[in-house]
Amino acid sequence: MKPKNIPSPNDQKAQYARFIPREELSSFAAWSPGDLGGPGAPTHPLRRASDEPAKSGAAGAADVAEQIAAQMRAARQAGYQDGYRDGLVALEGFKQSFASQTTSQVGALLASFGDELAGLQQEMARTLAITATQLARRIVRSELGLRPELVAHVAQEALDTLLLSASHISMRVHPDDHALVADGAAEVLKARGARLLSDASMARGGCLVESDIGVIDASIDTRWRRAAAALGIDEPWDAPVASNTAHGDLA
Repeated sequence: MKPKNIPSPNDQKAQYARFIPREELSSFAAWSPGDLGGPGAPTHPLRRASDEPAKSGAAGAADVAEQIAAQMRAARQAGYQDGYRDGLVALEGFKQSFASQTTSQVGALLASFGDELAGLQQEMARTLAITATQLARRIVRSELGLRPELVAHVAQEALDTLLLSASHISMRVHPDDHALVADGAAEVLKARGARLLSDASMARGGCLVESDIGVIDASIDTRWRRAAAALGIDEPWDAPVASNTAHGDLA
């Protein structure tokens, strides 16, 4: 084998100007940065030192954002539950207040209605009593005009009311009723020894019995007052009655 011409170290031009012939290259391969690490070196491209901290910071920021979002969701849920509970409490309080106020108003309304109804009933009762007394007076006057002999029954009832121990009995009647009483109550007058006297001050239809133990007033005016008082009306027998076109003249 022919020895190769190796340039001398002192030959600078030969050191950098020499070309390797093709026949001297038995094998070759393209070089890559991964070949420097040997067989166990990673084959991925080189990474910058600042890439790892950046990715780590991004992951941390994502975790913080997720935690904040979770806290916000929890706060919203808690706020909703608190608001719902407070709303129920406020609604229940409003219902109780409204029910109490409504009950009070209804009670006051019923009480007012009851008072008005009671007043109306009293007014109606008084109106009815007045009407009844006016009608009764009309009937009595009509009876006295049609049946004057009824005064004899009044005289008998007055003498029967007087105690049996009474003495010095006298009966006063209207002059127009004297004959009627003397005829209709003759037996009672004789039995009690009573004197029958005419008195123009007496109204027709009644009598006044006097004795040593008391007086029995059976005059028409007194009896009328008693009957009217039983109905709660204070109206004398001779009181004028105004005509009423709605109910007719009861005078």
